[in-house]
Amino acid sequence: MQSMIRSRARYCERSDSEFSARVEKAETWMGPACRLCPRKCSVDRRAGEPGACGAGGRLILASANLHFGEEPPISGWRGSGTIFVTNCNLACVYCQNYPISQGGNGIETEPAGLAEMMLELQEQGAHNINWVTPTHEVPHLLAGLQQAKAKGLSIPVVYNSSGYDAVETLQLLEGIVDIYLPDMRYSDAGNALRYSGAADYPEVNRRAVTEMYRQVGDLELDENGVAQKGLLVRHLVLPEGIAGTESIMRFLAEEVSPNTYVSLMSQYFPAYKAPGMKGIGRRITEEEYAAAKTLMERYGLTEGWTQEMNN
Repeated sequence: MQSMIRSRARYCERSDSEFSARVEKAETWMGPACRLCPRKCSVDRRAGEPGACGAGGRLILASANLHFGEEPPISGWRGSGTIFVTNCNLACVYCQNYPISQGGNGIETEPAGLAEMMLELQEQGAHNINWVTPTHEVPHLLAGLQQAKAKGLSIPVVYNSSGYDAVETLQLLEGIVDIYLPDMRYSDAGNALRYSGAADYPEVNRRAVTEMYRQVGDLELDENGVAQKGLLVRHLVLPEGIAGTESIMRFLAEEVSPNTYVSLMSQYFPAYKAPGMKGIGRRITEEEYAAAKTLMERYGLTEGWTQEMNN
């Protein structure tokens, strides 16, 4: 379903003084009352107090490496330079990366160290720098990115999030992030609360995706099919219709763009706390995934990718 779309000029690089202002503003939102993410839990993370996300005042990273398992325009043929950020502002009972997101596994890293990681990934041939679960660490990521750009980082930056993002924080990233790669997980507040601990997820998520699209528009690929700029939305099909696929597809087609690239994922399996849970405690069926594909087609979302069932 992949197609080329007309290339548009990328945003001009932000001046160093403006970049510094963005970093400083993001840092002030960490404390004394953190409001970086939609939870606005109001703890003083700058003083080291952990927020609802589990993060305190220092950046913790789980890994940095070339990743070849992302969507084709993200991984390309040389890999995506993925940097997995420890902790998360959601509490998904089925998280496949729970040792990182919920367990806090990782190593404390200074912005200078992050900058060197990004430059090394670029040197290794990465098509992009891919921040995975970045929402709660935007100040540190921006600080590291500023240093990396000063030393020659030039590949696109991917903001790979759960989609539970505050619009105000996203606005700090305008002209800095090239590619937004958010999830759209739920249409129903009850399911969002039950399975991810965030009843406001559907409302917050739709505002966030709308803002992301405002900033970067439809996904743009180069002559080799590698993403340079734009929005790519991930939707994980869940058992029993828990994700609310139809409402999400309608929203994307009618309120974002009919040209939205969608990655429709079939890879759900019950991890972490999900085994044995009602509804969520099994893999999806071929029929459930086929129904999701039909909905994607019904709403004219023909750009993107589907997966083979791996049950």
